[in-house]
Amino acid sequence: MAYFSASNRSKILRYFVWWGIMVYAAIFIIAWVFSLRVMDYFIPERIQTDFFVWAVFLSLVGLYDVRQTKHSILRNYPVIGHFRYLIEIVRPEIRQYLLESDEESVPFSRAQRTLVYQRAKNLPSEQAFGSLLDVYATGHEFLSHSLVPIQRVDPETFRIAVGNTQCAQPYSASIFNISAMSFGSLSANAIRALNAGAKRGHFYHDTGEGSISPYHLENGGDLVWELGSGYFGCRNEKGGFDSVRFSEKAALPCVKMIEIKLNQGAKPGHGGILPKEKITPMIAQVRGIPMGQDCVSPSAHSAFNTPLQLLEFVQKLRELSRGKPVGFKLCIGRPSEFMAIAKAMLQTGIYPDFIVVDGSEGGTGAAPLEFSDHMGMPLREGLLFAHNTLVGAGLREHVKIGAAGKIVSSFDIARTLALGADWVNAARGFLFALGCVQSQSCHTNKCPTGVATQDEVRQKALNVANKTERVFRFHRNTLVSLSEMLAAAGLVHPGDIRPEHLVVRVSELEVQTYAHRYTFLLPEDLLAGTDVPLFYRETWDKASAERF
Repeated sequence: MAYFSASNRSKILRYFVWWGIMVYAAIFIIAWVFSLRVMDYFIPERIQTDFFVWAVFLSLVGLYDVRQTKHSILRNYPVIGHFRYLIEIVRPEIRQYLLESDEESVPFSRAQRTLVYQRAKNLPSEQAFGSLLDVYATGHEFLSHSLVPIQRVDPETFRIAVGNTQCAQPYSASIFNISAMSFGSLSANAIRALNAGAKRGHFYHDTGEGSISPYHLENGGDLVWELGSGYFGCRNEKGGFDSVRFSEKAALPCVKMIEIKLNQGAKPGHGGILPKEKITPMIAQVRGIPMGQDCVSPSAHSAFNTPLQLLEFVQKLRELSRGKPVGFKLCIGRPSEFMAIAKAMLQTGIYPDFIVVDGSEGGTGAAPLEFSDHMGMPLREGLLFAHNTLVGAGLREHVKIGAAGKIVSSFDIARTLALGADWVNAARGFLFALGCVQSQSCHTNKCPTGVATQDEVRQKALNVANKTERVFRFHRNTLVSLSEMLAAAGLVHPGDIRPEHLVVRVSELEVQTYAHRYTFLLPEDLLAGTDVPLFYRETWDKASAERF
């Protein structure tokens, strides 16, 4: 009965069309060779020849599907997987007239996904017959171009130095990188392809809080090691932080920066549980957890519980990693708590090398619906607030800012940089490059493309060499597009983008630049007691370095 285990039953169901056709074709051939009339009981004689031709044809299609490496869905679903691509052909008409528009986000629109697929496959992404967007709709945004455009600059130069004077090993980061996604949430092959793509394109791959797996190390791509509240990969028997284990992994040459995850945009302030049924021996080894027990990620860190202690922990990790850049990631919640961290920086003189602001619209895995919809500050508000706080407190020169939250296009990057970010990260965009079709089954272990699953059969469908190339191309082509936009605006580097370059429509007859639309503080405004908006003044007065 072991053959009919849950995993084997799933495999049989996925292949039932192909195997059924092949068996039927074999029976037909045997009956035809030996002049048996057995098929007459199943298929009328007048259509037996046609059926035989189709059975052989579909058998060959199925055989080709399971041996090709370009399409994960066809490897997992031979023959029947073609229906998905057939639907893709006719769906534009169905959606246009019956269901929804190409721009309707669910959570990513078809237009966004198509753009990523085209760039990942090196296909032209040009559009004929004008924009499909209503450019007079409130909220429409655009980059203002120049009458003296310049020649496009090589996107290889689109990098940012991360590491202040307290850092001994600064890192030159691409302005577009892979955001945090853990092994365990993603398959081994997905991790391999992402890291190999990052290696080839010279950008970094954030490990997520699941720690550094062997699959992160196979190709030698740059890593940002994310340290969550579970301290996976450097935890002691009680689940606390282990400095010896941390030092060993932080010394790896491919680990370029350390990122403390305070919370994430998908479910800020919420811990997590990986059920014991989903813990494989490799996941247990990588995370440093026992088999046979649920893996619990607490909602808060045990190594610190005040802003001052957070910065002391930052300095400790910097020393243990021999001076590598150390920062933290968070989704902004209570504004006074972030300002409390800024006050702790002023009080201690300890500056994190970077802060990554995660928008509440982010999230690759599963989260409670209420958290996804109604917890945390969206990226634009959170990023602008963090940038203003650091500028107003005179700290911005010491701390770089990264940003993540539904970023897939070159315009998404430009808009985010205009609000104060130094670089951006993307998670779901790179998943699309891997072949993700937004089936939204990440938490079920039944991902149809082998991206977000630990099912050995399903993840084998993801061909590492092919998807590595697509990850690299998506990154490269997106930055090429950004360089063309910058050239049209007369700008040389993404760091030259300013709030006055981005424009947003506020009514049918009125537009405003970001510089007029949003509030931007000047250096040390919060310290000097100048005329800053009441919200910033009251929040700053409320914040304390001694408590969150």
